[in-house]
Amino acid sequence: MKLILERNQKSGGIVSRKQVFEVTFRAEVSAEERTAIDKYKLADDVLYQSHEVAGGSGLVGLASRMYLKSMIQSLNVRDLVNGKTIQCNDIVEMKGIEEQIKEAAQNLKIILDTAATFGGREVIEL
Repeated sequence: MKLILERNQKSGGIVSRKQVFEVTFRAEVSAEERTAIDKYKLADDVLYQSHEVAGGSGLVGLASRMYLKSMIQSLNVRDLVNGKTIQCNDIVEMKGIEEQIKEAAQNLKIILDTAATFGGREVIEL
């Protein structure tokens, strides 16, 4: 499996010309990995889920809740394999999302490696 990340930026808004950053990602899976995803019905399985953090009250609470909503709340196998584009307000946010995507891809790889051992035997040298 390979994870493909693509970064772009563009001007957003008509008046402000604020920069919008995008990260597009897709996992390139082999035929065997695709077969395992279908066989074990993994498409809707959640690979990554952000921890909910309650924001405070007032303007600070509102700002923190808005920030949390901008982050990936969950990412499933289908999102990763089919690909997805996420827009970000700044580079720091984009890098945080990229780390979440990488973690999700690593989780999928572990699951697929485990699925490949069913019906056989794995020898682990210690």
